[in-house]
Amino acid sequence: MRRFIPTFLIITLVLAIYPFLGRQEQAVGVVGLPWQIELLPDGSTRVFGLEPGRTTLGQAVSRLGDDMELAVMAAEGERGSLEVYYGHYRAGLLTAKLVLAAETDAATLKSMRDNASDAELLKSGTRKYIVSQEDRDSAFAAVIRSIAFIPSTKLDEGMIINRFGEPAEVITVDDQTRHYLYPEKGLDIILGDDGRDVLQYVDPAAFTRLRAPLVE
Repeated sequence: MRRFIPTFLIITLVLAIYPFLGRQEQAVGVVGLPWQIELLPDGSTRVFGLEPGRTTLGQAVSRLGDDMELAVMAAEGERGSLEVYYGHYRAGLLTAKLVLAAETDAATLKSMRDNASDAELLKSGTRKYIVSQEDRDSAFAAVIRSIAFIPSTKLDEGMIINRFGEPAEVITVDDQTRHYLYPEKGLDIILGDDGRDVLQYVDPAAFTRLRAPLVE
């Protein structure tokens, strides 16, 4: 019995990191994985079955399911961002949180905040405004600006290069956060010392929007 606990923990750890290891072990038929980025003929991309800069929130929900939250997320003094949030995204053995942020003008965001069916102040200081039923149609018509994939597994450089290849550039911010940049894929992989890693996807044509703040 004393041997069972460490063995169990080892198995659990292997299952957690397994999806991010070498390229050959991927299960046949598993789709929706973060490294499955399709490069389209016009230079745009498709990931998780979605095309940043083209797919609407409504189309995304039709594909990924309605087990999500639709809300305007706004920090103090900011206009906010219209987002769809999946707290339990799964593909094969891989689990994560998935956040789809949409292109929305300031007037529309203000209206959605004013009409919100509920509001909650989060620990981060950001306020979450739940989009009302009357605003859902206009919210679902908004086009996805960016996709954030937040894995439950802690990543490292070896895992990243195994799955995504060599980055075009690596930028370190504040001596603690590294950004692995893949402009042709519209991808910024963020490794933070705080233990929270994020993979952020945009249309490659809009990649400067991700890189510019890192070099200012």
